[in-house]
Amino acid sequence: MIVAFSVSPSGGDPDGGVSEAVARAVKVVRESGLPNSTNAMFTNIEGEWDEVMDVVKRAVEAAGEGSSRVSLVLKADIRPGFSGQLEAKVDRIEAHLRES
Repeated sequence: MIVAFSVSPSGGDPDGGVSEAVARAVKVVRESGLPNSTNAMFTNIEGEWDEVMDVVKRAVEAAGEGSSRVSLVLKADIRPGFSGQLEAKVDRIEAHLRES
């Protein structure tokens, strides 16, 4: 499965930023050893259901350190029997773009 998630604690920097908290969450994801990528809006992680959800839970906990509330947005692509899709899905799109 691939999970795209975004986590944001309440509070944050005086200017409304949450980059420090998000960095803590991304660190958990990267240290998990699972395939992942981060962009301006989401962090994507690929693996089996239980391992991915464990990492998401730990990332939310890390982002929420020192905060009384955390918001989580999560989208999942559950496709049993497939792996390596974090890159393969993008590769298929790029192939279509080269053909056009």
